[in-house]
Amino acid sequence: MAVPHPPVYQEYYTRTPLQLFSGVGWKRLVAFRADESGVTLSGPVTRYHRSLAVVPWRDIEAVVVWATKKQMERPTRRIGLKLRPGVPDVPGPDAKISPQFAARAAPHIEYPVVRNNRVIAFWKVDPTRLAAAVQAFAPHVQLRVHPVHRLRPGQGGGPGQGGGPGYGSGGSIFDIMP
Repeated sequence: MAVPHPPVYQEYYTRTPLQLFSGVGWKRLVAFRADESGVTLSGPVTRYHRSLAVVPWRDIEAVVVWATKKQMERPTRRIGLKLRPGVPDVPGPDAKISPQFAARAAPHIEYPVVRNNRVIAFWKVDPTRLAAAVQAFAPHVQLRVHPVHRLRPGQGGGPGQGGGPGYGSGGSIFDIMP
């Protein structure tokens, strides 16, 4: 009797013309992957190779999925990693975000997780499949899925203050542009 394949969880970016013109071509780009070696976090399509990171399970304490929403805007969905003490941050758009800005943008999320996150834009997370992969490959790693956190006016930046970490709301093609 054959052993069933482990539940690798992988999501791809939806292809857009921006991908073609950004230099990565028209191939399918992995946005997120959880497998036996760890978690793969990609960056925005325009900075795909510079922000690509593979983090082994032994370096991860938790995988965190969350969203923030300003009034009259679509939620900004994110996925981040809480790394073990002493593990360097993953390269990416929010690696140098200040604690103050992180607290305004995602007050309910720990600062190290905000530093090691990616915007979920042009792909979606399936929490059930992600939970199965985390349980199969790293049962010692927590999976935290938070409900949408509504930001109060003046929280999360405003006109001229930026809208939060990364590249915006995650709902527009302009959100992944540098």
